[in-house]
Amino acid sequence: MNSRYLTTAMMAITLTIDIGTAMASDDHNEARRLKDAGKIFPLEQIIKKARQQHQGRIIEIELEHEKGRYIYELELLDKNGTVWEFEFDASSGELIKKEKDD
Repeated sequence: MNSRYLTTAMMAITLTIDIGTAMASDDHNEARRLKDAGKIFPLEQIIKKARQQHQGRIIEIELEHEKGRYIYELELLDKNGTVWEFEFDASSGELIKKEKDD
């Protein structure tokens, strides 16, 4: 096993992701407010979209505000130990970027 895989696997083991509360407290409250107002997609739908693109375990999720729009950034660890990065437009659910993390 390579050290990158072990590091990523350890992150996955130590990182607890509760789909409903995947973000830090303040971020979670803001995300809930935006979702309830209909401004962003629910996180569950974004995760489903990511898994339709590539199977694996979600190891990191962030909601960012960039260039006037909200972006969900996800990292997914596949069965081969490869980390995939996804960016989705949080308002439309559109996949913006998918790439391997080198």
